[in-house]
Amino acid sequence: MSANPVRGAGYFLRGLSMLPQPGIRSFVLIPLVINILLFGGAIWLLVDQFDIWIDRMMNAWLPDWGWLEFLRYLLWPLFALLILVVVYYSFSIVANLIAAPFNGFLSEKVERELRGTVSADEGWAELVKMVPRALGREVAKLMYYLPRVLVLLVLSFIPVINLVMPLVWFLFGAWMMAIQYCDYPMDNNRVSFAEMKRLLKSRRLTAVGFGSLVQFGMLVPLVNLLIMPAAVVGATIYWVEEHSGEAGASGRAVRL
Repeated sequence: MSANPVRGAGYFLRGLSMLPQPGIRSFVLIPLVINILLFGGAIWLLVDQFDIWIDRMMNAWLPDWGWLEFLRYLLWPLFALLILVVVYYSFSIVANLIAAPFNGFLSEKVERELRGTVSADEGWAELVKMVPRALGREVAKLMYYLPRVLVLLVLSFIPVINLVMPLVWFLFGAWMMAIQYCDYPMDNNRVSFAEMKRLLKSRRLTAVGFGSLVQFGMLVPLVNLLIMPAAVVGATIYWVEEHSGEAGASGRAVRL
């Protein structure tokens, strides 16, 4: 199967359409509540502190010379973008850490629905078992993300290069969204983090198509509250249809 960004985006839309299904919707509630609370807090923090942070950054990074005042107007959009990126990704990291076990549980239920199988091992006991492994995978994703985002932040302040950085940031964000959400079904199937990256890279355009639509959805009010569970469901469909039968996944089925 060749890489196709449109097909990748379609997985997210299919995940969104599956959320109301009776066998799935009850497992969507906790990730949805976590998303609402944390991103509601992020919006409140930005509204309350944005001007203060901008002033502090201007005063700290720009000398107080009258003839350089024009630089404040030129750099204000860059500082504003930096604040938005830092706050957004900081809250995203916290949200994903808290929701990781629930997202893994949701992904497992979706895969069972897709495969038409059931499990005798359900409930809170199963969820508790998933917590240590789920948090470990979130730390692995964080260690993958942080060095790369620091490099991008440095490049964003280099003249000429910074002209293309919005596109680079978007593509990087799309890639990270694919890694973030496709990791849940792959982790459930005992696919290592390194193998998961290899599988996504094998059809990178499909992965970027999926992650791009996830990013666009985050910009749409109200819809963005459903992004986390929809992306988990969409990524699970993605896993089942694109990668679950590949030799790199060692032929492991979901825990049944």
